Amino acid sequence: MTRTFRLDDDRQTLVLAATNERLPQVVYWGPRLPEGDDLDTLHAAHVLDVTGGMLDENPDLSICPEATRTFPGQPGLIIRDTDGTPLLPKFCFSDMTNGDNLSLQFVDEANGLKLTTTFVPDAHTNVITCQTILDASRPVHLHWLAAPVLPAPQQSEEMIDFSGRWCGEFQPNRTAWSPGIRYRENRTGRTGHEHFPGLIVPCTGATNTQGEAYGFHYGWSGGHRMVAEELPDGRRQIQWGHAARMETEAATQFKTAPLYITYSSTGLNGVAVAFQRHLRDRIVTWPKPTTPRPVHYNCWEAVYFDHKLPVLKDIAERAAALGAERFVLDDGWFGQRDDDTRSLSDWTVDPRKYPDGLGPLVDHVKSLGMTFGIWFEPEMINEDSDIHRAHPDWALGSEDQTLGRQQKALNMALPEVRDFLFDRMSTILRDHDVDYIKWDHNRVLPMPDAAQTRGSYALIDRLRKEFPDTEIESCASGGGRIDFGILQRTQRVWLSDSNDALERLRIQHDAALFLPLSVTGSHVGPRKCHTSGRVLDIQFRAWVAAQRHMGFEMDPRELDVHEASVLKEVTHWWKSNRDWMQLADILRLDSADPAVLAEQQMAQDGHRFVAFVGKAATSNQIAPRPLRLTQLDPEAMYKIRLANRLHVTPLSRGTPLLKTKDMTVSGRYLMHAGIVLPWSFPERMWVVEGERL
Repeated sequence: MTRTFRLDDDRQTLVLAATNERLPQVVYWGPRLPEGDDLDTLHAAHVLDVTGGMLDENPDLSICPEATRTFPGQPGLIIRDTDGTPLLPKFCFSDMTNGDNLSLQFVDEANGLKLTTTFVPDAHTNVITCQTILDASRPVHLHWLAAPVLPAPQQSEEMIDFSGRWCGEFQPNRTAWSPGIRYRENRTGRTGHEHFPGLIVPCTGATNTQGEAYGFHYGWSGGHRMVAEELPDGRRQIQWGHAARMETEAATQFKTAPLYITYSSTGLNGVAVAFQRHLRDRIVTWPKPTTPRPVHYNCWEAVYFDHKLPVLKDIAERAAALGAERFVLDDGWFGQRDDDTRSLSDWTVDPRKYPDGLGPLVDHVKSLGMTFGIWFEPEMINEDSDIHRAHPDWALGSEDQTLGRQQKALNMALPEVRDFLFDRMSTILRDHDVDYIKWDHNRVLPMPDAAQTRGSYALIDRLRKEFPDTEIESCASGGGRIDFGILQRTQRVWLSDSNDALERLRIQHDAALFLPLSVTGSHVGPRKCHTSGRVLDIQFRAWVAAQRHMGFEMDPRELDVHEASVLKEVTHWWKSNRDWMQLADILRLDSADPAVLAEQQMAQDGHRFVAFVGKAATSNQIAPRPLRLTQLDPEAMYKIRLANRLHVTPLSRGTPLLKTKDMTVSGRYLMHAGIVLPWSFPERMWVVEGERL
């Protein structure tokens, strides 16, 4: 007997099939199939041949591979009984719900276990959300539980996953498939600069704009594990789950985080657009979803811990004059916080710096037409703090642990810790008109712990319920906690602590494979970058910030007349375009020049776009190579203009058309011949606007 199940959206079909009572396996995942395809035939056609030295039948690569069925690879479940005895589950079909969504239940009566897997497709975003739940009849110890296991395509030569570091997030790694396991585990207790929980498997020949690709994202903010394995018979499996041994206590139920998957026939961009739309339209809960994203000003790189009310008022006035709409007071306003070695967790206003409280600053900011935001790092504690002296037992980990930035983590699994933090934070939020929290997390945990992540989620959820109109930004030394789990509770991420526009150009380009403009903070930094020492032109700094949710993070008193003028101009441009850009798809372009990183932000109805063409280095050739655009209507005509042509350098001595005039050409021309831009220095950006006529 064969059981078959089918899920569709307008782009893809996922077919699962099982023999008798076994767990099903994915027998097809790819472009949408005709309704007439017979699923039993697809199941039979999926069977591989066997030959000498093999078993008589290839064990199923099921949605939770079982060691008891002689599966030769990584099993999907590793579990021990309460007394430590290894359990070897063998599941049989029990029940299902099969409609627009698919839920399947399987039982192992001998071991008292029930396995439930769910698949939820989304026709708007083309993302399928998968999850696995394990229930036990008595407390058991879990060592590994995979979200539903998916096959990887045979027509792929490599996989793309992501590493990184502080000020260098979202670094793509291309790893060739070979027999054995590509095993990545983040054990830092947060998503991690080092191991972003995402994977893209391109088929051979795929680029940003063409070819097939498969995307995966594990929506969890704690430690996680990814297994990409090629079996001896050539089949490939992808597994995602929590980091090993994160669940330290015996329990009767375990859940994976949601695993988000998608198939693309339009290259890496198809994966990117699916994840961008799903995050923006399905995951993030906006306090006011129709409100334009405000231009930020953050005072961190202007004053650091040296808070003086007259200086901050002056800076706020200058920021508002440049076009800022939100003022964020960063670290240094509380306790005795004169540097980063003290007072974390002492969340009361410092009377030395603010003798009349925060009210005078908040009122001044409001009088300038800006909203007010404030910085917290709730999950951390300094040993030199009143709270640590009163409650040293609230710290997570051993007394002699290695500190990070002179701080420990609070044990967020303790209800009394969460109650204390809620009380202190809600007092600040009730006493002041705060519409924004920058929520930081500046050190890794002493060990991975799922209870820590769940505790942090619970505190954020409680604050969101009490203050539903207050936005929260997820910051963790920059991009150390970015995932769909934290973004169910927050509305913005601080992509990197680097305000170096050259570094940001690359980081934003690669993060766009998962993140839309609306959640991705990007600020114009100081003339001399504080994290790289690099000095960059104001035009480049401003236009790189304008690629995402724009803001400023410098001392505006350093700006000369020219720099202030450029910053106002670009900010005005961003405000004029943000309504459609915050809903646009970010499409990475295939540049013929490796020195150029380019993207095309496309309105969902296709009526307009803007291409940001960033030159990250000196080109090998003299003149710019033409740049092909993508996803245009080949038969439509488009009016094209260079938005920043007034900034052409005198060393551009030729006569490319866009240098002086707009042009009207077909979508086919733009996608085949491309656009020719004026010559520019490295570390410059061209901004090309397009409108369909």
